[in-house]
Amino acid sequence: MSNLTGIIRPLQENECGLLLDFIKGIAEYEHLLHQVVATEETLFQSIFVQKNAQVVVMWEQQVAVGFALYFYNFSTFIGRKGLYLEDLYVLPKYRKKGYGKQLFLHLVSIAKRENCGRMEWSVLDWNQDAIGFYHSLGAKAMDGWTVFRLTEDALKGL
Repeated sequence: MSNLTGIIRPLQENECGLLLDFIKGIAEYEHLLHQVVATEETLFQSIFVQKNAQVVVMWEQQVAVGFALYFYNFSTFIGRKGLYLEDLYVLPKYRKKGYGKQLFLHLVSIAKRENCGRMEWSVLDWNQDAIGFYHSLGAKAMDGWTVFRLTEDALKGL
């Protein structure tokens, strides 16, 4: 997908280092850099070998300025798959140029093309910029739901 502001294309196999840099950037922004244990090799295996997720990268000329990582889940109530946006990130220097919206709408087009019943994602409560952005696109917060997580150590302990 391309337009006046940038080009979006799938991540290439030799770009796992770029993806890791983006992941560290979003982790730093979210004050969670200490939780990043991904490596170029684990990303390569997960994305290109096991095909657990898909990644698109936003380019401004020769500069990678952002990415979105997504995968498909399934809704038992709808009876169809959904697109789950795990992360969407634009480098700080390139924000306010429409790249985030372009990436998001690119995923919307994928969800439509793939006949997804819905699209979902999580946002940190304090990230008012992201919350405002998603509200401006017509997204609704899922009040009454709490996200739970079992970490790898917790999984091993069960």
